[in-house]
Amino acid sequence: MKKLLFFLAIAIFSIQMDAQTANPDYDPELAKKLGANDYGMKSYILVILKSGTASTGDGIDKKAVQEAFAGHMDNIQKLAAEGKLVVAGPIGKNDSSYRGIFILNVSTVEEAKELMKGDTAIMQNYLAAEYLPWFGSAALPVYLETHKKIEKTKP
Repeated sequence: MKKLLFFLAIAIFSIQMDAQTANPDYDPELAKKLGANDYGMKSYILVILKSGTASTGDGIDKKAVQEAFAGHMDNIQKLAAEGKLVVAGPIGKNDSSYRGIFILNVSTVEEAKELMKGDTAIMQNYLAAEYLPWFGSAALPVYLETHKKIEKTKP
């Protein structure tokens, strides 16, 4: 009986696999350019930014803090222009000290850490970064061209 159930499960799985249909809109050149697998997905690195150990409160050199965060924004713009940063944005007020996220168009944590060496807010410990492998749509990098067309003012 167990063998019969096993073979029945295999048969059903095989039928489901055969039921998948090819996408008539599939663009193999675009998929290759974007590094997509058969499901249109690829690996990225998710960077979660948290408050760092350096204080930004009272008694701190406000100009130094402003310069560090100006460098942070400059690095964001640079990485986006290079196609290395595909998503960035702040996180709303929360109890976990989370400040923002990046999704980097690289496949290893080591590559991501190397890119963050240009971020003065991280290097000066105003922000701390956690790095996690993340799997998402390979189309993420191309949404930035559309964003350029809808932002009324530039940072």
